[in-house]
Amino acid sequence: MDQRSPTQSSTSAASAETWSHPSDQPWRRFLLTNRAALGSLAVFLAMLLMFTIANPVVFTNWTLYASVLTTLPVAIFLTVPLVFIVTVGEIDLSFPATMGCAAWAFALVVQAGYDPIIGIAAALVTGAILGWFVGCLVVKGNLSSLIATLGMNFVLRGIILIFTEGKSISLPSLSDSWVFQLFSSELYGVPVQIYWAIAFTIFSMFLYTRHRFGVHIHIVGDNPDSAAQMGINVNRVRIGAFIFVGIGAAIAGVFSTMINFTWWPTSGDGYLLPVLASVFVGGTPTWGGIGTVLGGAIGALTVSFIQTGIVGAGLSGFYVQFFNGLIIILSLLGHRWNQIRYR
Repeated sequence: MDQRSPTQSSTSAASAETWSHPSDQPWRRFLLTNRAALGSLAVFLAMLLMFTIANPVVFTNWTLYASVLTTLPVAIFLTVPLVFIVTVGEIDLSFPATMGCAAWAFALVVQAGYDPIIGIAAALVTGAILGWFVGCLVVKGNLSSLIATLGMNFVLRGIILIFTEGKSISLPSLSDSWVFQLFSSELYGVPVQIYWAIAFTIFSMFLYTRHRFGVHIHIVGDNPDSAAQMGINVNRVRIGAFIFVGIGAAIAGVFSTMINFTWWPTSGDGYLLPVLASVFVGGTPTWGGIGTVLGGAIGALTVSFIQTGIVGAGLSGFYVQFFNGLIIILSLLGHRWNQIRYR
């Protein structure tokens, strides 16, 4: 029986509240929740430090970073939606060709003399439709997403090449449009597209962690049978993830075309492996149910910086593949060491 006075009991209760468990502290909760993304950031900072030591003149010059920030948004628009698709337990290898098709629609509309904003709408619709079709092929057709989306990547790229005969579309008029000024100019020496990429990442983080769609993505990826028993429409969630990848690929295609003022039939081809690497370097595991949007964006930054960093450090371009593999393996080992605790 407790023989303490009411005053002593009150004091003990107050002390218990004051000396709460360390995991209840806001900063600790932040570290635990975001440790995968912070681990990816640590890898990037360590890599940047090594490059800076190798050539401090180049890596203290803003021009180098401005060039990376010009093309980095394209990788972010592709990587962030793939975090959703991997979390839901699938994979999409058709996004490079989806990017090319959506950018093609944008280029055709602009070439016909219409306002580029109509071209952007056409690209988004094209990306969403292709994402929906790929999702239906996997979900309704009950096919392996790895094989089905790889096949679709070849089919869509083949369609582009057949109809265009490998010819590009030049769009010099884009530089005079208000859409270009809004989406692909510079603001205080910083490429505007990076601001849009940051906004897209923040929106996706909210969608991933705070919205019902993101919650369903996690539950379906963790255990689809339990999700179905909870009343979640598993097929709709999976198809929705593929649609989001299609929309992200469309945005990437538009920005890529505005950067180069040219649409190429091979648009998107070079992003397949780097973007997939960015997802996993960012800390999203392969088994589904968990992931990190912020980590994916940081992973895209890391992978995008490798080639520029190696050349800037004075090394031969032959080192690029080696450092790509090294950074990926070291990142995955670090995440694997931490994986069990946040599974």
